[in-house]
Amino acid sequence: MPKLEEKPRIFLEEYRLKNSGNDYGMADEKWNFKKFAKNFRIVIVRLDNFEMEFDLIGIQPAFANAFRRLMLSEVPSMAIEKVMIKNNTSIIQDEVLAHRLGLIPLKADPRLFEYRPEDATDGTEFDTLEYSLKVKCITNKSQPKDSFRTEDLYENHSVYSSQIKWHPIGNQASVHKEADIGPVHGDILISKMRPGHELDLQLIAVKGIGKDHAKFSPVATASYRLLPEVILTREVRGGQASVLQSCFSPGVIGINSEGVAYVKDARYDTCSRNVYRYDDIKDAVILSRIRDHFIFNVESVGAMTPNVIFVEAVKILRDKCKSLLDELNNF
Repeated sequence: MPKLEEKPRIFLEEYRLKNSGNDYGMADEKWNFKKFAKNFRIVIVRLDNFEMEFDLIGIQPAFANAFRRLMLSEVPSMAIEKVMIKNNTSIIQDEVLAHRLGLIPLKADPRLFEYRPEDATDGTEFDTLEYSLKVKCITNKSQPKDSFRTEDLYENHSVYSSQIKWHPIGNQASVHKEADIGPVHGDILISKMRPGHELDLQLIAVKGIGKDHAKFSPVATASYRLLPEVILTREVRGGQASVLQSCFSPGVIGINSEGVAYVKDARYDTCSRNVYRYDDIKDAVILSRIRDHFIFNVESVGAMTPNVIFVEAVKILRDKCKSLLDELNNF
C-alpha cells in the first residue's frame, strides 16, 4: 500500500465509511489560527458571469456550510414584491401571475439600494423600482392566407419579460441605465394570450433576502462536496484496466499505451464504489474524500456575478461575528 500524505480523510470502504466519526468533519481538532492561516486557500477553477467553481482548502465544514447558507438566504437582491393589477383578462389567475412575475430575476444591483421600511406606504428612488406591463392580444389583420401558425394569426400572443418597462422614480434615470435595471433575460415567457386578452399591470420591486422569500435569493444553486481521492495500490492492466475504468465517472481513470490503468483526474468522481462489485480488482483501489477540501459550485441568477455573491456572503459573516463580539463585550 502506498504511503499516504497526512490529510484528513474519510475512507469509502465496501460497506462503511471509515474515519468519519460523529464530528461532521473535523470537530475533534483543536482550533489554531496560525495553522488555519497557513493552510487555508481559495482556488478558482472556473468563472463566468453566471457560474463559478472554486475550492475552499483547509477549512472546517461549519465555515463552508455557513458560506453556502449565507449565499442562499442572506445575500440580498432586488425582486418584484407587489403587483397592482389594473386589468387581467388572460387565463392566468391574478395570484399566479403575480407569483410568476416575482420570480423573474432583475439585473438591478442590490448594493445600490436600501431596504424599504416596513411601515412605508410609498417607495423612494433609493429603495424602490417601478415597472409596468401593458400588453393586448389582437388578430393580425395582415395575416397570410391559409396560414395556421400562431405567429401569423395573432399579435402579442406571447408575453415575455422583455415587454416589462421600467419607470424611473425621482433621479433614478440619471443614476441607472434601463439596460442595467430590467429583467436578466428577455425571453422568459410570462403568459400566452388570444384576442380579447389583456394585461395592464404596475410592478413594484424592492430589496430583500432569500430567508424571507426564495425570489430574493441571488443564486439558483449553491452547493459543495468534498474532494474525491482515488489511489491505485497495485498495477492494473489489460481487461481488468477496462473494467476498472468503467467503474468510475468518465475521465477519472485513464489507460496508457501499455494498457495499464492510472488515475487521470479524481476530482469529478461520484464515489459510487462500483469497483467493490469486482473481487479481482477491488483490492487495487483506495477510495477516500479529503475532509478539509470543499468543491463549491455557485450559479447566479444574474444580478451579481458569483464571485461578488461569495464576497458579499463573507462580509455578512464578518458583520455577524462583529455583532456577536460586541454583545459579549457589553454583557
